[in-house]
This record gives sequence, structure tokens and C-alpha cells, in this order.
Amino acid sequence: EVAPHAQVLFGGQALQESHKIPPQYGAVEPTAVLVPLEEMLKSEKSFQTCAKEIFAPFQIVTLYNDDTLPLVLEACERMSHHLTAAVVSNDMEFQHHVLSHTVNGTTYVGNRARTTGAPQNHWFGPAGDPRGAGIGTPEAIQLVWSCHREIIQDTMIPSEWTQPKAT
Repeated sequence: EVAPHAQVLFGGQALQESHKIPPQYGAVEPTAVLVPLEEMLKSEKSFQTCAKEIFAPFQIVTLYNDDTLPLVLEACERMSHHLTAAVVSNDMEFQHHVLSHTVNGTTYVGNRARTTGAPQNHWFGPAGDPRGAGIGTPEAIQLVWSCHREIIQDTMIPSEWTQPKAT
């Protein structure tokens, strides 16, 4: 078993409402699965299963603390393409520590979790660089790592802004 202590937080069922998604695509409810960090990292098979990119409303969630932050950074380093990441925290030292120990292309960082919807200067390529198309080819890898790293900071909060209520 890949992660015997994993648990479904919500979702995990086939989409019940009427839709036109062909059955081979596996239409599912938005789903979150909690996987203990240590289980995720225990083997290459476990990690690859938990970190596999799928195009569905599906996410893996884990828990960490200051003592296990090095394991989170290890997981970030083990990702195959390092496309996009987010660091949501109001602790500037924490932000700096994570940013200085990761290599993701486009990285959103700040207090308000502005990680959805690409900004106007963000193209569909790693690090915001359109030359990065063709992921996985030697040429694309060279071009991706030859461009700049895009860090989108969100640390200056307008005085009239209030944090949205939790949903």
C-alpha cells in the first residue's frame, strides 16, 4: 500500500450531477486527501503517487511543523518539473527560508494566498517564460533553467483589506 494512513478529507466520489464528461476521464467531486508527510516520502513509489500531476479537482494535503519543515523542502526538491509553488505565511523569515531552499519557477509568496489566476505577466511556461514549452525534452530543460525565476510577492497589504472568513 502506498499510504496506509491516508484519509479522504472530503469528496472522493464519482460526480453525481448531470454532466457530459466521458466516463474514461473519471469525473469526480472536488477531493482532498490527507497523507502523512513521512508516508509520502517513505519510498519513490509513495512520493510519485502523491506528487503525480493530474488534471482534476484533486489535492494532496499534509501536515508539518518547524521540526518537519526539512521534509517539506525535500518533497519540493523531489518534484520533477518545479513549475509553480506558493508560500502563504505572514512570517517573513519563514518565507525567506523556503524561497532560498526551493527552485520552483513561478512562486507566489505572501499573506493573502493570491495563488489563483495567473497575473498578466505570467505566460504558460515555467518561471513565466514561454521558451519553457515542451516539458521533459533536453531543449526545454535547458531553456527553463536558463531563464529567470519569477517570485510574485504579496506582502504589502492595503490598510482597508480584511482577511476573508474561512469557508
